[in-house]
Amino acid sequence: MPPRLPPLPDDQWDDRAREVLSALLPRSMRNAAAAGNAMSTLVRHPDLTAAFLPYSTYLLVGSTLPARLRELVILRIARRRDCAYEWTHHFYAAQQAGLTEAEVEAAGQGKAADPLERAVLDAVDELEEGSDVSDRTWAALAEHLDERQLMDLVFTVGTYALMAMAFNTFGIRPEHDARERAERRRARDH
Repeated sequence: MPPRLPPLPDDQWDDRAREVLSALLPRSMRNAAAAGNAMSTLVRHPDLTAAFLPYSTYLLVGSTLPARLRELVILRIARRRDCAYEWTHHFYAAQQAGLTEAEVEAAGQGKAADPLERAVLDAVDELEEGSDVSDRTWAALAEHLDERQLMDLVFTVGTYALMAMAFNTFGIRPEHDARERAERRRARDH
């Protein structure tokens, strides 16, 4: 099935489309070929993208939540929401954050050996199911995370759930070179 909102073709990109991606992408990647399917679709609505990208970029690269925990959250959301785009991109990003392939697959199933990681995955499931975290899970998280990390955790769950919903609805599919893109993005950010 073709996407409901396909990526904006290169010949339709204007200065505004390129400008809104400046919070996330270097100038050389602000085009349809390099930006990828998600960003190339989002620039169809430049005002929304300009408002959303700085916030979502904060969650991805500036959050107080450790990268490993952030990736666990995103993987669990991607699997729960059946979001191929997020799963594919974060499958590789999670490995770069230190998760093994087996840990990535387990996270998709809501499983982890580490107590903190298990509590993080429980929080994702509880937030997805009831828009709240149980006292038990909150206490387990609070043993390891400070207030800001706890807040970043909740906002990461909600934001990636929203993005999975949007990507699924718009029909955004992963690129064939998602691993290569993830590695380039990580190298650029470090």
